[in-house]
Amino acid sequence: MNWQFGQNESSSAPIRIEAIVDTICPWCYIGKKRLEKALSREKLDNMIVHWRPFLLNPDMPSGGIDRKLYLSAKFGGADSAARVYKAIEDAGAAVGIPFRFDEIKVTPDSTDSHRLIHKVSAERPAVGNDLVEDIFVAYFLEGLDIGDLDLLADIAVRHGEDRNEIMEYLAGDMDREFVGQENRVAHQMGVTGVPCFLFNSRHALSGAQEPDILQRMIRLARQEETPI
Repeated sequence: MNWQFGQNESSSAPIRIEAIVDTICPWCYIGKKRLEKALSREKLDNMIVHWRPFLLNPDMPSGGIDRKLYLSAKFGGADSAARVYKAIEDAGAAVGIPFRFDEIKVTPDSTDSHRLIHKVSAERPAVGNDLVEDIFVAYFLEGLDIGDLDLLADIAVRHGEDRNEIMEYLAGDMDREFVGQENRVAHQMGVTGVPCFLFNSRHALSGAQEPDILQRMIRLARQEETPI
């Protein structure tokens, strides 16, 4: 499905959905697909989702680290990591994501990918969803280093951005503190894992919940916004 997220003018109950994610989190990609399914069931296929950053590895070096070293440190060895990722692969396959974890060579610092999402979606909110999708695809399906500025610029160009302007932005420090602050705010809100979805800034739903659960939350949010 080609999603173009914008305001749904036909809905009598406009709602705001915020997705707190990290671009290196496979469950966030699964959660995105499940949210899209829930929105399609509610016929909200023009809904703006506002993407907010979270850093699973806030102390990650700017160049990232070797993937095998990362998995060994995180899961205590290759066998443990394989068991964890097999479950993720199965969940991904159920929503049409053919994860290729074997292609990933580097676990990157995700800060610059968050900066790019923020810059582009702040100016053109309807582009945000497709941009996030392409970043997930690059990392999880193609095994590319989404900490690489040239790669991020290539992705941005596909969404109508000027390459030179994007490279100048990414090479600088603009919005770097914004990403760090958003990460701190998320933790202050009690978010310790992602994805986390916020509905109308009132209700939070943590984890890559099934579409049925997300759909019930969407209906609740719509009911709250419906004029009496």
